[in-house]
Amino acid sequence: MPESNSKKQLAEDLFRDDIKDISTYQSARRIGGEGNIWINANESPFSNFATNTIDLNGINRYPEPQPQQLIEAYAAYANVEADQLLCCRGADEAIELLIRSFCQPSIDSISYFGPSYGMYNISAQANAVQANEIAFNNDFTLPENISLAKTSKLIFVCNPNNPTGTVIEIDEIESLLNKLPNSLVVIDEAYIEFASAYSSIRLLDRYPNLVILRTLSKAFALAGARCGFLIASENIVQQVNRIIAPYPIPTPIEQIAIQSLSKSGIEIMQSQVAQLLALKTELTNVLIVSGAKVLNSYTNFIFAEFSDPDDIWTRLANKGINARRYQSKNLLNAIRFSIGNSQEIESVIKIFEGIKG
Repeated sequence: MPESNSKKQLAEDLFRDDIKDISTYQSARRIGGEGNIWINANESPFSNFATNTIDLNGINRYPEPQPQQLIEAYAAYANVEADQLLCCRGADEAIELLIRSFCQPSIDSISYFGPSYGMYNISAQANAVQANEIAFNNDFTLPENISLAKTSKLIFVCNPNNPTGTVIEIDEIESLLNKLPNSLVVIDEAYIEFASAYSSIRLLDRYPNLVILRTLSKAFALAGARCGFLIASENIVQQVNRIIAPYPIPTPIEQIAIQSLSKSGIEIMQSQVAQLLALKTELTNVLIVSGAKVLNSYTNFIFAEFSDPDDIWTRLANKGINARRYQSKNLLNAIRFSIGNSQEIESVIKIFEGIKG
């Protein structure tokens, strides 16, 4: 057997049997595409950071296990205590850490309300933990029947939700926390800067079973920095901190994040959020006139359903526009549009202005 084939066979033979059929998360970068307008990853179109402000003196030394200055900056921004925060490599690492910390492989389960972010399921599978998807109501509110969730240690709620852009009201979140006092209810607030009134932060001190995930990837325009936060009671933070890898936040990333959380950095973020929300409204109106069914979005993207999504997809591709489609059966007619800059959104609008519903 040729050496290359032998190595491939060895890897396949050693790979865990219980996850051989696991589906790889189809991120926008993994899917790829052609063109020059990329509105498929819910990234910010803005690049705010000046690289000449990074101080690389001391880069030969490991960073702090948990960067105190960054934690204090985010605690001040989020109006929480520093000991209620754990800094992670994006919210994705926080999801993984929670599952590894609280779920025993082949015994415990998680639940999540869907359709939603695919990494809840994949992270659970990778750790030999059962993942239960509980369907939203038709209006994307939480269902009354949550019997599956009552057997799970972790329940994930993406709020605002990806990919639909919809929100769960605070009273629904509070009801869920009361129904599941012996489980951790994890609210993924990756997009909360676009709908700050719906944040569950206000419930944190009243519910010891509440965990909140945040990121700097979206509104703060730092998707490439991979910096996120787990927010919970001090006891939960301490337990998760026992298994996090050392030095999760590189020194340059800490500096970039701190700058973004400065008074001027937050003001820039808020101004850009306002610009993106205005562009979202403009594109939403055009999509509705074209005949699309558009969900009311509380994020930096629009989720729209079309009677002929293939035709729309072809029109977009012909103009070099990369949006997002899904393989899930209940999402086949949908296309998600991240809100790019004004020129990018104008290019999308031009495609739909000639289509009347």
